[in-house]
Amino acid sequence: MKILIAEDDRLSRTFLEEFMKDYGSCDSASDGMETLDLILEAIKQKEPYDLLCLDIMMPKVDGFKVLKVIRGLEQQYKVPPEQRMKIIMMTAIADVDYVDQAFTCGCDAYASKPINMEKVQEVMQQLGLVSVSQE
Repeated sequence: MKILIAEDDRLSRTFLEEFMKDYGSCDSASDGMETLDLILEAIKQKEPYDLLCLDIMMPKVDGFKVLKVIRGLEQQYKVPPEQRMKIIMMTAIADVDYVDQAFTCGCDAYASKPINMEKVQEVMQQLGLVSVSQE
């Protein structure tokens, strides 16, 4: 599995990378613009990411805008719905409006910080990214 971690906090990013490397190859980005650059390059190379762990509050371009651009790129490049990148929004903001907005923009799951890695594993299973035997 090809994973991108978009997180501006260095400690959170490192923590997620350490956890996710057991599931596949990990790249990371520290702001929204870098995230979009990596995703666009992956799509152009026909090696798209399978999973994006996306922080909402990021410099340059926030997570909501990143999410909207990704879903637009997938439409532009005619990515079939079943091949769309799975996106887990991650944020310290526990606001129902943010959760609603994230799903409206096209995220697949939402995780509040601090991140509970057991729940992230469950979500990855529900999204069909990992099987129970991979744990």
